Amino acid sequence: MGYFVRKYIESKTVQLAEKRAEEIKKKAEEEAEEKRRRALLEAKEEIFKLRSEAEREIRERRNELINLERRILQREENLERKEEILANKEKEINHRLENIKKLEEEAIIELQKVAQMTKEEAKEILLRHVEDEIQKDIALRIKEAEARYKEIAEEKAREIIMEAIQRCAVDHTVESTVSVVSLPSEEMKGRIIGREGRNIRTFETLTGVDLIIDDTPEAVVLSSFDPVRREIARIALERLVKDGRIHPARIEEMVNKAKKEVENRIREEGERALIEVGIQNIHPDLVRTLGRLYYRTSYGQNVLQHSIEVAKIATIIAAELHMDVNLAKRAGLLHDIGKAIDYEVEGSHAVLGAELLKKYGEHPDVVHAVAAHHEEIPLIKPLDVIIQVADSISAVRPGARRESIEIYIKRLEKLEEIAMSFPGVEKAYAIQAGREVRVLVSPEEVDDLTATRLAYQIAKKIEKEMEYPGQIKVTVIRETRAVEYAK
Repeated sequence: MGYFVRKYIESKTVQLAEKRAEEIKKKAEEEAEEKRRRALLEAKEEIFKLRSEAEREIRERRNELINLERRILQREENLERKEEILANKEKEINHRLENIKKLEEEAIIELQKVAQMTKEEAKEILLRHVEDEIQKDIALRIKEAEARYKEIAEEKAREIIMEAIQRCAVDHTVESTVSVVSLPSEEMKGRIIGREGRNIRTFETLTGVDLIIDDTPEAVVLSSFDPVRREIARIALERLVKDGRIHPARIEEMVNKAKKEVENRIREEGERALIEVGIQNIHPDLVRTLGRLYYRTSYGQNVLQHSIEVAKIATIIAAELHMDVNLAKRAGLLHDIGKAIDYEVEGSHAVLGAELLKKYGEHPDVVHAVAAHHEEIPLIKPLDVIIQVADSISAVRPGARRESIEIYIKRLEKLEEIAMSFPGVEKAYAIQAGREVRVLVSPEEVDDLTATRLAYQIAKKIEKEMEYPGQIKVTVIRETRAVEYAK
């Protein structure tokens, strides 16, 4: 019974489940059908909406095309009307041109009758007149072009020289024909003189230098126009004083050592100058002679340093002018080599230097440039002018020589003083190493025309009261400023 009861319950449960599943399935089918109908309806509505929008857009486009076509037709009509008007005007212009041509021919015939000359004769006279006018115009333009190119050439030359000066800066020493040696005590003077003056006589004989012992406390003076001898004497005397043993044999020993040291220094300085400038293949004797310039000064300027500076400036100028740079270097470095021997051999240092270079087989252009840099022989080649210009730049630049700096300052002060002496001038500045003076004037007192006249008057007064090389530019500056404050 339990088995059959369980079976019955299970069958009833299965039937109920199947019935329930059938109901769920039927309900799901109904819902799916409902959703399908709803989606179909929505799709139909969307399609209708899109179709309406498309039809509306098509209508708008069609209207735009109709309007565009209408405008195009109107433009075509306008163009046709304009073309017709232009054709009528062209006919009218042609007709007028024919009338003008006829009138011109009649006028020419009438002019020929009045002037009693043919058309060709009149044309020839007119051409001759025009040719004269053109010749005058051409001559005037050529003159203006020459002035303009001359100004450009001068400006370029100034740029080259200024660049050469800016790229080269060399120290200088004070010129002197005496050297002072300090002593530890006054007692040392007696030891230097020696018994009956034998020490001082031996010293002066071996060095060729005058040894001056005076009332100067704790110092003696070495005097000689030969800078190398003076340097040898200075080194020897300083070592003797430091050593304390002063007698003829010791003096001779110290002088010989000093000579060797100075000779080595001369050779080293000559080689240093060649390396600094960048020159090779110079005879060893010339190198030693060049090194002697290390102990030679001129107006406070060391001659070897001056020669190096001239070589650099000449190199820059030659490079700008597309000339042989190596020849410019050699000529610039060796241009004052005659100063190393001019106190031994009579003659000017330029000629002596040229003869020395010729002896050792230097290039003929270098020899000629050295001989001509002070115009003792005529300047012929461009290299001669370059060396002369470079030498002048190095010698006269402010600070190069002791005399030049004083003259330079005085010239600047005088320039500013002259400019300030005129009424209406507020400030004056001398610039470009005294080559230009800039004058600031009061705009209330000086107008534009007066400024031009003031520049002329200042230039004339400078010419009258000053002496100077080259030319001085006078620039008068008048500036008006309007200032107001927003509050």
